Amino acid sequence: MNTKNKKQTAPLPLTRAQQDRIKAVAEKQAARAAGPPMTLRLKDDVLQITFTHADPDLANILMMADLATCDPSFMAGVQGQVAAIGSHGRKVDEGASNFLLSVVRGVQPRDELETMLAVQMGAIHQATMMMARRMNLVETIRQQDAAERALNKLARTYVTQMEALKRYRTGGQQKVTVEHVTVNKGGQAIVGAVAHGGRGSNGK
Repeated sequence: MNTKNKKQTAPLPLTRAQQDRIKAVAEKQAARAAGPPMTLRLKDDVLQITFTHADPDLANILMMADLATCDPSFMAGVQGQVAAIGSHGRKVDEGASNFLLSVVRGVQPRDELETMLAVQMGAIHQATMMMARRMNLVETIRQQDAAERALNKLARTYVTQMEALKRYRTGGQQKVTVEHVTVNKGGQAIVGAVAHGGRGSNGK
């Protein structure tokens, strides 16, 4: 094939905004230092889990960091659960399992409880997307109603999980501020913040 006469297309110059976004992504990747992707293989009906990394010991340490644990048994259990998401009978879907791992890494769990919740959130999200696709394939009203109910339940469950994660990370604290408006004689209004500390505040 003669490539001498083939025109070379010069890359378009990047705008300042594009350069900033590329830099932000690079910095985020360097700061996260995520572990290697998961590799799945079925051998004699046994699902084998490995990782694409030249140093297996370093791969395990990085995975422990991603899962916010130092317990090998916990890590092995979570790995098996994540791998099962990408295993359907004799078919293996590494993409599904690695997506679930990326969800956990994105949450950046601080302990094992947050890791388990992050895994559940990723699994619920995948199930939600599956039901959303199924909605496009329904042929009867009965199928549509069943898919719609399942989709709504999954979507609500995900929101509940998000709220649970926020409450756990903040220790369940919630601040409520009520604006109190007082109108004095002459029509002048005074607005002030009133803090409600619950029953027993201010000796009452």
